[in-house]
Formats: sequence, structure tokens, C-alpha cells
Amino acid sequence: MSKTATLEIEGKKYELPIFIGTENEMSIDISKLRDLSGAITLDQGYKNTGACKSEITFLDGEEGILHYRGYSIEELADKAGFLEVCYLLIFGELPTVAQLEEFESHIRRYTLVNEEMKSIIDGFPRTAHPMGVLSALTSALIAFNPKAVNPDNEDELYEAVCKLMGKFLVIASWTYRKSLGFPLNYYDNTIGYVENFMQLMFKLPTEPYKANPVIVEALDKLFILHADHEQNCSTSTVRMVGSSHAGLFASVSAGISALWGPLHGGANQAVLEMLEEIQANGGDADKYLAKAKDKNDPFRLMGFGHRVYKNFDPRARIIKKAADEVLSTLGVNDPILEIAKKLEQAALKDEYFVSRKLYPNVDFYSGIIYRALGIPTDMFTVMFAIGRLPGWIAQWKEMRLNKEPIGRPRQVYTGSPLRSFKEFDKR
Repeated sequence: MSKTATLEIEGKKYELPIFIGTENEMSIDISKLRDLSGAITLDQGYKNTGACKSEITFLDGEEGILHYRGYSIEELADKAGFLEVCYLLIFGELPTVAQLEEFESHIRRYTLVNEEMKSIIDGFPRTAHPMGVLSALTSALIAFNPKAVNPDNEDELYEAVCKLMGKFLVIASWTYRKSLGFPLNYYDNTIGYVENFMQLMFKLPTEPYKANPVIVEALDKLFILHADHEQNCSTSTVRMVGSSHAGLFASVSAGISALWGPLHGGANQAVLEMLEEIQANGGDADKYLAKAKDKNDPFRLMGFGHRVYKNFDPRARIIKKAADEVLSTLGVNDPILEIAKKLEQAALKDEYFVSRKLYPNVDFYSGIIYRALGIPTDMFTVMFAIGRLPGWIAQWKEMRLNKEPIGRPRQVYTGSPLRSFKEFDKR
């Protein structure tokens, strides 16, 4: 017998079905509530609202668990490469060797970006924020690929996925090259996806370039850790925009804009800005730790704790090791990173932070890695977007194949009641 929940409104009782997810998550199905009772629920920010059923990502913030398609993030980061995880998220299963080779081969077919796109990027000033440029360029891809993708046609969908995966990496790197006034680089089909990102970013026409394998491995892990994170702001935006049957490129462009916000993808940028502020004010980490503990002080320690995880962010455990390896390999002597190390060590031992589970999160460690690589702060969210791309694609694909209805939240009106129009002389 199926379970139900009983809701009583003004003496009337309504039976609402209970839906149980794979990992025993309980939800009350209120889809018929308004039809039955005339009432709606109010849940600002949708913190207690399940907007969809999804087979992609499972997240348990209380226990610090993150799974992609049933695989733990720890095992994927240890044993899989980024493109393997992309395939898993988008197509549902880990690829065979042949499937992975075909996937990478198809991505390589679409890495050339139309030369006219350069005219678009030339229209931006060098001071333009890379995320604004990336959103515009992603949207502009529609003009060069005007045919609407039919998600029910496997071949069309596969082509669109590979096309976006191939071109996105290139245009993401172009936002950085533009800011420096450097010539734009092209994808090198003889090397891997993540290694390509490094040469797209840093290769100069005056000398050969070879990426450090330790750095490539660290970035590979970072992209995997960022690949999907359930129904966060940008992912929900991609699904919402896609629910109107907007195309894949347009939906992802909207997701980029959502990710840009400092409360979402901008968090790792905020970490470095905080560290730079500490450095500019004398570099005393202990002083700022004391400020963070003072409830009357507006200062907040960025990169510690997480809105969803009430325990240690499982991604932070993985990337901490990679961050340590990158700093050791590069031998970076950077006072900003020394401050970061002091904050990390104190927060892992200090009773105030430990008791409140304010551990360093993935944004803290990713910011450290990006800083060590010489990636400017305003490019950090672009890095996040590269990692999150397969998650956005997977969520858009799932939403369209599930024939989900157009997103249309309700509201509770709190404005003026009906009133008569006043002529000018009575206002």
C-alpha cells in the first residue's frame, strides 16, 4: 500500500501521496494540492521543494555524500578521467574503451570555432569580465548552429553534446587570452582534453609549451568535482530555461549567467579576494580568525563551511591532496598562499570551527590551486563553468527526454488590494 501524508486546511483533510527516492529520500507530492484545496505552498528559495525527479546526482549534506549515477565522488576522482565522468553524467553509464575513444574523437571534430566568433570577442573591451564574455559567446554559438536539437534523436543529441564540449573549452580560454591581448589559441587534437585547456590558456607563439602532468591531474580532479551538484542555482536555471524548449546552447548560456553570481560560482573568487584583503592589511591570519569568531564583527571567513554540507565537503577532502601536490611541485613562494595555509590549519584544529563544522570547502582549495597556476581571480568562475558543463548538459537532456512541463512557479501576492484609479489632480 502506498504511503500518504494528510494535510488539514480549515477543517478539511487532504491525502497527498508520498514518493520515496532510491536513497530513501522522502517527498510529499503536492502537484494536485492547488486543484484539490485552492492552496499553494510557500518555499522561498525552493530549499524544501523537489522540482524534478532525477537519476543523475545524489547528495546528502548531513552525511557529506556525493554520488554521480550511483558512483561515489571519491572513487570517480581516484579512478576516472574527466571525459569518462562527462560521458557517465550525460549518457548514464561509464564508457567502454571504444565508447570513450569515440566520444573524444567526436569532440575533436568540433573544436574549431568559426572565425567570425573572433569579431564578437573583439567587440568586448579587455576589461570585460570573462564570465560575461563566456555567456555571450556561448549564446552566440546558436547563430552558427541554428538548427534546433531534437533530444529524441540520439544522433542529433550526441552531435550537439560533442559540439558544445569541444567549442566551450576553446571559447572559455579565449576569454582569458582576450584580457591579456594575446593571440587566440586553437585546440590540439594530438593531446587530451584537460591538457588542451592548459595549452589553450598558456601557450605562446614564441615558444613550445608542455603542461606539467601534476597540474593536469589536479585540474582533471577539480573538473570532476565540479561536474554536477544536484539542483543548485545554475543547474535549476538550465532546466528552467530548457523547459520552454529553448535549445541546449541557450540554456547553458543562462546557466553561466546564474553561476556568475558571488553566492554561487563566485565563491572561489571570494576566497582569494578575502586572502588578498588579509595580505593588504598586514597578513595577520590570527587577527582575521578572531574577527571570524566575533559575532559582532561583519567579517566572514570565505571558503569554510557549506550551505548544503553540514559535515566535511567530500570534494574538499579529495582536492586538498591535489592542492598540496601542486604547491609542492611548483614550489610557489606566495604570501597569499601562506595565509591560506595558516587559515586552513587553524580551522581544522580550532574548537570554534570544528564544533561548527566550518571546514575548508572545495572553493577554498580550488582557489588556492588556481592562484598557484597563475590564473587570475576573475577567471576562477570560468574554470568552474568548464567543470560544470557536463552536468548542465546531462540535466538539460534528462529534463527534455522526461517531457517535463514548462517551469512556472506560483507566488503569494503581498501588494495592494484592488483600488480605484486616481486622476492626476487627486494624486
